[in-house]
Amino acid sequence: MTSFVLTVTCKATRGIVAAISGFLADMGCNIVDSSQFDDLETGRFFMRVSFISEEGKSLKELVESLHHIAQKFDMEAELHDQSHRRKVLLMVSRFGHCLNDLLYRWRIGALPVDIVGVISNHFDYQKLVVNHDIPFHHIPVTKDNRPRAEAKIMEIVESTSTELVVLARYMQVLSDKMCEKMSGRIVNIHHSFLPSFKGANPYKQAYQRGVKLIGATAHYVTADLDEGPIIEQDTVRVTHAQSAEDYVSLGRDVEAQVLARAIHAHIHRRVFLNGNRTVVFSPSPGSYASERMG
Repeated sequence: MTSFVLTVTCKATRGIVAAISGFLADMGCNIVDSSQFDDLETGRFFMRVSFISEEGKSLKELVESLHHIAQKFDMEAELHDQSHRRKVLLMVSRFGHCLNDLLYRWRIGALPVDIVGVISNHFDYQKLVVNHDIPFHHIPVTKDNRPRAEAKIMEIVESTSTELVVLARYMQVLSDKMCEKMSGRIVNIHHSFLPSFKGANPYKQAYQRGVKLIGATAHYVTADLDEGPIIEQDTVRVTHAQSAEDYVSLGRDVEAQVLARAIHAHIHRRVFLNGNRTVVFSPSPGSYASERMG
């Protein structure tokens, strides 16, 4: 039996849930997991349903039959085969903790994606990437060649049919043009000190101010630097007895975990853009299971 996921966004009104559940029952499908949210402020409705086609209906048949319901409620509705692995392109500079974490999760099947390549403006992780049989692309970035470098990045995105770009501590600012073109398809990770601690050495700044809580934020990239819709966040407590180096180490771990969870939510189609915010539904049963332990 094939597993599918249906995502729906539309104006909130009566009868949507009944129509969708009735449609799935009529098509011989069994709902495994369902989440919904009515935003009373914006009047928007969001829903995600994972289900099994018990009578062997194809994706094409389901899409065609869903059409009249989508028209009736003026829905943005998408149906996807859950066995499809989304194509992901990673980008990194000189901090490799997020890259290493993502490669490990990918290797054991805990992050079910196809990593189509890794782009870096340095050679630090070339050997690591190549040893995973993943294409490595070195694209140096300077003030003078920035437009050409970005054009090369977009060539790779398009030639590999990349569905998601992950900035795994890629320390170069992307242009407004690229952010707009890839809207909702670039995820970034950063420490949660912005805007309080901008610039170099944010953990040192936090240490000097006696911060007691440090963390990380994963968000979609927009033209407003580090202010895109937030997908995932987490924190860890620190004390006066810890050093600035401790802050860096603890922050590194939180960044890796938060980024991985954000990617997991995106690839399982649990994230819905809601203006400058997001709606993020809980994971379906079994979605965190990995193919092997390590």
